[in-house]
Amino acid sequence: MTAPATPVPEVVDGGWLVVVDPQAIFADPTTSAWGSPMWTEVAPRIAALAEAYGPERTVVTRFVADPSLGGSWGPYYDAWPFALVPDEDPLYAVVPELANVAVHVVTMGTFGKWPGLREVVGDDAHLTVTGVSTDCCVLSTVLPAADAGATLRVYAAGCAGSTTENHERALGAMALYGPQVAVV
Repeated sequence: MTAPATPVPEVVDGGWLVVVDPQAIFADPTTSAWGSPMWTEVAPRIAALAEAYGPERTVVTRFVADPSLGGSWGPYYDAWPFALVPDEDPLYAVVPELANVAVHVVTMGTFGKWPGLREVVGDDAHLTVTGVSTDCCVLSTVLPAADAGATLRVYAAGCAGSTTENHERALGAMALYGPQVAVV
């Protein structure tokens, strides 16, 4: 993995790095319809930031299918049946370059990971957030965390969207939540 071309933000003393869903299913558009075309570019930046924070202050989240959730998830999985595989399926594996960057792993069947993250980082956490997809799981994690009182920095160059346009739109939406959310 090469060094990031974009400088990584400084580590926040006492803060946490959150790497949202760095999984095979989201990292490669040839692997799944959910794969981000931006992932290859951002992965080295995330790895550099994870090294700076260290494994004790890094949390990796994972999305796994949970058809038992009911409600709108039924039609969702009707539209995306390829995702209905067990947690252990290679589609849900953390990508090799980030597989060992965190001591803490939060696995949930929802886009937003704040309820599980809160158990690890606490209520008044300072979080630097990276990951995939900016316009789904990152956005769905950041907004409830801000609403709960966490202080967040979204590292734009460490996020990968479903498209460049959707990535930019999601960053713009999160920037509206300043000063709770800063897009850096």
